Amino acid sequence: MADPLANYHSLVAKVDDLCRGVKDRLDEVITCHAGCSSCCLVITVFPVEAVAMIEAANRLAPEQLKHLKQHLASWSEGQACPLLKDQRCLLYEARPIICRTHGLPILLLEGEQRRIDVCPKNCQGIDHLPGEAVLDLERLNTLLAAVNALYLREFGIRLPERISLATLGEMLP
Repeated sequence: MADPLANYHSLVAKVDDLCRGVKDRLDEVITCHAGCSSCCLVITVFPVEAVAMIEAANRLAPEQLKHLKQHLASWSEGQACPLLKDQRCLLYEARPIICRTHGLPILLLEGEQRRIDVCPKNCQGIDHLPGEAVLDLERLNTLLAAVNALYLREFGIRLPERISLATLGEMLP
């Protein structure tokens, strides 16, 4: 049987390439680094992303999975992302697409207006960002929504439209 998450993993690889290109282009003004977690909030994800994260969690060593489940169970409302421990993501390699773009310049559509948003720690001293250094969030979200819809349809899975990372622990074995 083909990998049910193949389309999602392909999209993640493309997003990672895009993000790497932006980071390379803006190398001198991107301050994101391991341990920087100011962008890490409680978010909701598409079911395909949640399933990919659960799949990644299930590949952890039994002791790591136990630790992850305990950490998620101890999370409480008002804290940063439930996957964050000691300013690091416990499922970093399987983090959702939005987390992969955090901190980088993104083009947002708010009503009829487009604007660029970027972490205030990044791109300081730059008056103009070249187009190839800005991620179009609407396009990424459209692609992700399409991959999610295809995944749900192909595999006949019924899940909520969005899944909070705060409930991820409830989905682990």
